[in-house]
Formats: sequence, C-alpha cells, structure tokens
Amino acid sequence: HGIVTGGDHGSHEGCQPYPLKPCEHHVNGSRISCPDMGNPHTPDCFPYCTNRKYKKPFRKDHHKTKESYQVESIVESIQQEILNNGPVQAGFTVYEDFLSYKTGVYQHVTGDMEGGHAVKIIGWGVENGTPYWLVSNSWNTDWGDHGFFKIRRGVDECGFESEISAGIPDLSNI
Repeated sequence: HGIVTGGDHGSHEGCQPYPLKPCEHHVNGSRISCPDMGNPHTPDCFPYCTNRKYKKPFRKDHHKTKESYQVESIVESIQQEILNNGPVQAGFTVYEDFLSYKTGVYQHVTGDMEGGHAVKIIGWGVENGTPYWLVSNSWNTDWGDHGFFKIRRGVDECGFESEISAGIPDLSNI
C-alpha cells in the first residue's frame, strides 16, 4: 500500500509517470473527450519504478500515510487543518451547471444532479464580498479556471463542507 512519485503522462518525472493519456472533461479542448476514449482499464500497480531514467529506488520513493481522518464540517476547522497540514480532500455533489464553470465563485443555480466528485482544497479567500474555497480539480487545465475553481464557503454549497478528509504522511521513509 502507498504511492510513489510520478508526473504527467508522457513525462519522465518521478518513479511512475501517470500511465493514461489526458482527456477532456466536460469541455471542448485540445484533447480527446474522455467518453470517446472508451473505458480504459485501471493501470496495473508495479512494485518497481516504470521510469527507467529515475534514479531513486522504488522502496525509497514509496510513500504512505501515517493517519487519515475526517475533518469537522466547520469552516474554521477546515481552515486550521489546511494551515497545519496542507491541502484537504472534499467530496461534493456535482450539478449540470458546475460542468460549464469558467471563473468567479461557483454557486449551484440550475440543472440536474450529475453525481459525486472528489477534489483538493488548497486555500480560501473572498471575491466581491463572497467567501470561497480555492480548489484544484482533476479535469485538466482546459476546464474551469485552468483546472481550478472557487466555490462558496460557509454555506455547505453542494455538500462541499460535509465530506472533508485529510491525512498525515508517514515521513519515516524520507
């Protein structure tokens, strides 16, 4: 169990660069759309570095968490966790209008529920008087604001503040 370092598909970064080609999520961008890719199989896990140019041995590059836990669904608790330990994960409900987000602070207005999604909260701020979370998405840089978005903070927008998880890395291997 655990994870090793890696980089984008086609890069020669880290122990195991990402094996799947990037695709477009909900936008017409420069890549093939994800549904057009079919259903690629889950990549195999290898107990060695697939990047032959990477010099660090697999066992020295293998990282694990010491502890994972849920963060209390209170804005100040989430902020304190980010300040103390870095980014946290959020699970939330995605609606149709989120798919076409570009800029500003997202607030669900219209559209059917699409499903659940998990993202990384990296910070917070206020824009035009509206408090927001600053979030990194996994849908590539053509989506949203170069792969990032802002979502209203303090109102549990789309259940955003209800499912926050975090972890403490095991640093004994470093």
